[in-house]
Amino acid sequence: MKPMILAALTLAFGNVHAAPIAMEDQSQLKTPPAAAPGFTPPAESELPDNAYGKMVRDGYALFVDTRRLMPDNVGNGLNCSNCHLDQGRLGNSAPLWGAYPMYPAYRKKNDKVNTFAERIQGCFQFSMNGKPPAADSSQMTALSVYAYWLASKAPIGVESAGRGYPEVAQSAQGYDFKRGEQVYQAQCSICHGANGEGQKVAGDYVMPPLWGKDSYNWGAGMHRINTAASFIKHNMPLGKPGSLSDQQAWDVAAYINRHERPQDPRLVDGSIEKTRLKFHANDGVNLYGQKVDGVLVGQGL
Repeated sequence: MKPMILAALTLAFGNVHAAPIAMEDQSQLKTPPAAAPGFTPPAESELPDNAYGKMVRDGYALFVDTRRLMPDNVGNGLNCSNCHLDQGRLGNSAPLWGAYPMYPAYRKKNDKVNTFAERIQGCFQFSMNGKPPAADSSQMTALSVYAYWLASKAPIGVESAGRGYPEVAQSAQGYDFKRGEQVYQAQCSICHGANGEGQKVAGDYVMPPLWGKDSYNWGAGMHRINTAASFIKHNMPLGKPGSLSDQQAWDVAAYINRHERPQDPRLVDGSIEKTRLKFHANDGVNLYGQKVDGVLVGQGL
């Protein structure tokens, strides 16, 4: 979608919150291997000039300007489009057109069948470190309608090529923080800052922070080194996807995710160890509750 003129939109959304839920893991949902996406979402020019078209545009606005338009729901410096690139359209970047047709789906993280709205709520609670909007809120309706429109020509229940972040297998070398720091400073810091702080213009983030109080929390899927490596390999550096080797992607993902960020909102009895055992011990490759250079990771901010 070409950038829509946000100033022309009149958004009259309430600030209704849903109860916090634990539903970030999606490891049980198979992700096809990396491939040139064969699906092309509809163009903005195809939108009708009616109430439906306006709702799609409203959802688009919330998706790309989430922090500003939903301040009561976003607790950090991120927008939805920071992890779902090209306004949720880009293949191999967890595009909305690849996600919407796969729900409802059973998710072992909360041991139940989840709707697409519940999946979005999980993103707000963890990736956005905020308060999930209620399933029947105007914001949720708009976001869901936007996703539906992008997926309106996609097959239902089919794992389309380009869905998710295609897996990048860990090498026999594992990962190395020092190598990762070198990759970060050479390839990432120009946009995300030398200390992962992101970049601001006039007080608003134009490049997202990768760690610290304004980044995703310890419950977000991106805290998994394997997930971050897959995203980085296929999407970063911006404008040069695929330019890093698999090893570089793993190394820099590990370096990023050794840094502190907001606490996992599912913290059990104030205990990092209990939280690690319940939510992180079998959740991919992650550093939560482990010591790195003698420092406990996962203390939160």
